[in-house]
Amino acid sequence: MSENWTGQTFEAELGKPGHGGFVVARHEGRVVFVRHGLPGERALVRVTEDKGGSFARADAVSILEASPHRIDPTCPIAGPGGAGCCDYSHADLQIQREMKSLVVAEQLQRLAGVERDVQVEELPGTGDGTGWRTRVRLAVDGNGEAGYHVFRSNRIVTDLRCTQIEERAYDGLAGDQWSPGSELQVVLDAAGARHVVEISAPTIAKAGRRAPGRRGATARRAASSGPRKTRVAIGNDTVRERVGTREWELSATGFWQAHHGAAQAYSEVVRDWAGVGSGATAWDLYGGVGVFAAVLADLVGPDGVVESVELSARATSDGRAALSDLEQVRFHTDRVEKIVASASLSAAPSVIVLDPPRAGAGRPVVEAIASTGTERVIHIGCDPASFGRDIGLYLEQGFRIGGLRAFDAFPQTHHVECIALLER
Repeated sequence: MSENWTGQTFEAELGKPGHGGFVVARHEGRVVFVRHGLPGERALVRVTEDKGGSFARADAVSILEASPHRIDPTCPIAGPGGAGCCDYSHADLQIQREMKSLVVAEQLQRLAGVERDVQVEELPGTGDGTGWRTRVRLAVDGNGEAGYHVFRSNRIVTDLRCTQIEERAYDGLAGDQWSPGSELQVVLDAAGARHVVEISAPTIAKAGRRAPGRRGATARRAASSGPRKTRVAIGNDTVRERVGTREWELSATGFWQAHHGAAQAYSEVVRDWAGVGSGATAWDLYGGVGVFAAVLADLVGPDGVVESVELSARATSDGRAALSDLEQVRFHTDRVEKIVASASLSAAPSVIVLDPPRAGAGRPVVEAIASTGTERVIHIGCDPASFGRDIGLYLEQGFRIGGLRAFDAFPQTHHVECIALLER
């Protein structure tokens, strides 16, 4: 077992970007994942985590030779030892997108065997890369103060100045006024209104609280995703969002694309790639409140069918209300992996659109989709690794990539949204 380097500092030449918001360096034969650096820089790095394996994690604490793409950080609370919100805050938008393009291409090659250049595109409304968010989830520490988690830590930075969202989002939220362990959902909706909902701390079983390591982390994640009480602190529980001329009213704590321009941009891609006409059948999986279902309904017309599947009962209810004029849309509250393997949906879909959570769709869902006989799938993913894995699964099922686009939907961060058209 190698020496534990945690806390050590040394000089390093920083190389290519890796998936997760770091660049790769090497020291004494080991790989070091360095945050807050840029490719081609020479930096003094401090090791923040070393579990004795083939790699260690570190922060670039002093830049000895800077990249021409380095800028003064746009987020004042990120950086070494700070909040984990903006890991690309020190890079200009050009190099941010170049790094994301390289990461997506590398994940596709490694996980799907696909050699393909990727160009990450700017979304409308990005501007200088600040103020692009429509919503943010804040953590609350043991003293009742809201803030952002430190990277890979339960520690919370109670400094509400992250520039991903407009400054007005934070008005009146500072101080020890919140329930310890709770979270705050802050939304700036399409109507210009601000909403703040306090979400109670998750209830974790005693065994889960005491369990060490992965078991304890699993228990905490399960509790966080379960039912939790909410309290409206500012505004309303229901927010208003819009794509084109259609408006949705949905839960403030429900899912909506984070970037102001994302829902519209992705809807346009779905419209361009769906390849269906009047009378066709389409499926919208992980459909949320029906943003893509609305696009598909317009394409298939009143004689067609759109099946929208979503686990959240509140989301399907909100979607049904927003699309009440589109009788061809049928909403289902169920797990995608369960319903696609059943005979519950209209057979022979001409196109299937799916926007799964960060973990992706996985083999059971991809295989079930392939078994429908559809010849066209539009797959959306917000994590390059799970996206690359899923693309590989489609290729195993006889699909080929008919189109691929990537969007800089999360400026100042390493995150990126990818959309693929799969055909056979």
